[in-house]
Order: sequence, then structure tokens, then C-alpha cells
Amino acid sequence: MTADATDRDSAFRFDYDPATIRFGAGCVDDLATELERQGLERALLVCGSTVGSTPAVIEPVRAGLGDRLADVFDETTPKKRLATALEGRERLREVDADAIVSLGGGSSLDVAKAVSTLAASDRATDDVAAAFAETGTITVPDDGLVPILAVPTTLAGADLSTGAGITAAPATLPVDEEVGGGVGDPGLMPAAAFYDPELVATTPDAVLAGSAMNGFDKGIETLYANNATPVTDATARHGLEKLVDGLAAFGDGNRDLDTFETILEGLILVQYGISRPGETTLSIVHAFGHGLTRTDDVQQGAAHAVVVSHVLDYLFEQVGVDARVGMLADALGVGNAADQAAAVVAAVTEVRDTLGLPTRLRDVDGPEPDAFTAVAEAILADSFMTNAPPGLDPTVAEIERVLEAAW
Repeated sequence: MTADATDRDSAFRFDYDPATIRFGAGCVDDLATELERQGLERALLVCGSTVGSTPAVIEPVRAGLGDRLADVFDETTPKKRLATALEGRERLREVDADAIVSLGGGSSLDVAKAVSTLAASDRATDDVAAAFAETGTITVPDDGLVPILAVPTTLAGADLSTGAGITAAPATLPVDEEVGGGVGDPGLMPAAAFYDPELVATTPDAVLAGSAMNGFDKGIETLYANNATPVTDATARHGLEKLVDGLAAFGDGNRDLDTFETILEGLILVQYGISRPGETTLSIVHAFGHGLTRTDDVQQGAAHAVVVSHVLDYLFEQVGVDARVGMLADALGVGNAADQAAAVVAAVTEVRDTLGLPTRLRDVDGPEPDAFTAVAEAILADSFMTNAPPGLDPTVAEIERVLEAAW
């Protein structure tokens, strides 16, 4: 382990075009106003069936859109299916919408981004499916993307991003196995994101807890990613401070508006600038999340909860790896600790335990030990590993040992 910034290049380029951020209780009342400001007339509301049938969530958004609501497409699922996005494209065209409002968690936003991409192309369904089976992605046209307004109701922090994960089942594809992939382009950054604590407060605690761990880890990863900048350092540090306070209050049972506002402020800050044209600061923990969930039913937030402390232990033990221990310690309020590495791991573990999340891989719907080699290979092949801390050169055996420690 080296001192902070020992192996880091001080030169950087920060190119970022974020969404317009709307924040505060009742901010979804201004959805129609925001559409008007952006020259948009009619929006297709994209969400899951649970959100679509929950009046406390969907009715404020319906009211905020008013006569600019073209229709509701409540077909999204956590699987984020290509078939769903193709159906969404057809609905978008049927109702002649020129905008999309995604409501719910990251799955609905990912599907909305796929709908936007597909709507900008005239490619037939069979052509799209064949290309996805071969490449794992959807080609993003140079123009014609349908603008998206994101209304998150969870805390995973996918709202200020330019990419989306997509899966496709054999029923859609010209192959006999499920294909996982995604789509990414700077044009897929939402045009606006509405952070309404009153809407987030309607989400079940268990869903919020899992998604919060995912969002919290974005701040952790951003600080040690090899493409971190002074801008993302500043926002991630302050965002983590907010999240530590807000999640502690949430874990203690506080469900007041101030608690949700503090958590959402932290979430916005840790997201800010991490998804930039051609790059992201998401790193090894998120690669573990992808590896653990690619063939198993473990929820992403649970996967993060189980592995994050073990991944941090691994990073801090590596000689010559700059994992920004001092900066992490300051952000998590343990900068004065004699052993900062141990204190950081303890602080992150406390957040996880406060949220009541699982602590062992054997307790979630994840892979068994006989699959760890394949999971480790998938983790190392994940694109987020390119953002690992400077000096890290992991092997399959090392990644397996982290999984074994998490087991």
C-alpha cells in the first residue's frame, strides 16, 4: 500500500455534460414545466408493474406531467430485457411521444435508455436481436435519441450515467442462451433528473437498503479509481459524508424528510462526474457485482454488501497499489485512526450492517464455490476493471480468494 496519489498522474481532462438536476419534496410537480423548457411535448412514462400500480408513486408523476403524459408503459423488470425495450419502442411510436420519463429503479432507466436508442433507428427487430446476440450491444445512432427525464425511487445511483445494462433471452435471440450486455453513449445522459424525497420514501425499506449500498459504493470506487479527478474527489468525498450521516439515520429507523434529503444529496454528489464520455470511475467492486449477478439471482446491492469489505481488504494489502486510503478515511470520518485501512473497512462494514444487509455469499442467491473460478474470470474480464487503482494487477487466484473470504 502506498501513500495517496504516489503513482497518480496529476494531469487530467474532465469532460462532463450532466442532466439538469431538480431536487426537493414535490419537485415532480414541475415535470411538465421541465418538458416545456426543453421543447418537448409528449412523454411516455416507463416503469415497472409494481410502480405502475402504486398510486402513491405514480399519481404524483402523472399529475406533474399533466396533459403532456402520452401513455404509461409499465412493463420493465429487473431483467432489463431487450424484448421489453423493443415493445417500449413500439408504444413510443404508437402514442407519438417525443420524450421518455423513467420512474423507479435503475432497471426502468436502463430500459428507457434502450428504448431511446432503438427509437432513433429504423432497424427491424430481427436485425437488432441478431446484432445483440453477436456483440452484446445496440448501436447508438449519431442523432435522433429520445430525451429521457429520470425520476428515481431507489438509491442505486444510475441517474447521472450514460450507459445501461440489457439482457436478452433465447426467445428474442437467434441463439439458444441468454446474452447479457448493454448500451452506452454520451447522448444517453438523461436530460433531467428529479430527486423527490417524498417519492423515495414510498419505496420499501429492503429495496432502499440494497440500492443504497450500490450507491454508497460508487463514492468509494470513485476515490480510488485510476481516472479520478480533483472534481470527482471533491464530490465523492462530500457525498460519502452525507451518505454516512443519512444512512446511519435510516438504519436507526428515521424516515423523516430530512433523512431522505440527506441521503439523496449524498447520492447526487457521489454520482456527479463519474459517468463521462467514454469512461466511468466505477471499478473493482462493481466488477464483482457484475460477476456475481451475471448467472445468479443475487440482487446487485446484496452482492455489493457481501463483497465490499473483502475487496477493500484485498486492495489495502497489495504492495504498490494506491487505493487512496487517507482520502477514504477522511470521507468516512475515520481520518484520525492509527490504522486507517482497518478503520475504512470497519466504517464501510458498519454502513452495511446498519442497513441490515447480508454479510456472507452463502446467504444470498449467488454462486456456489465450485463456480468461483468462472466468476473470477468474468470479474477480471469486466470493463470496470480497467478503472482499478493504480498498481493493481489481480490474478484469477487472488479474485477467487476474495470470493472465498466472502463465502
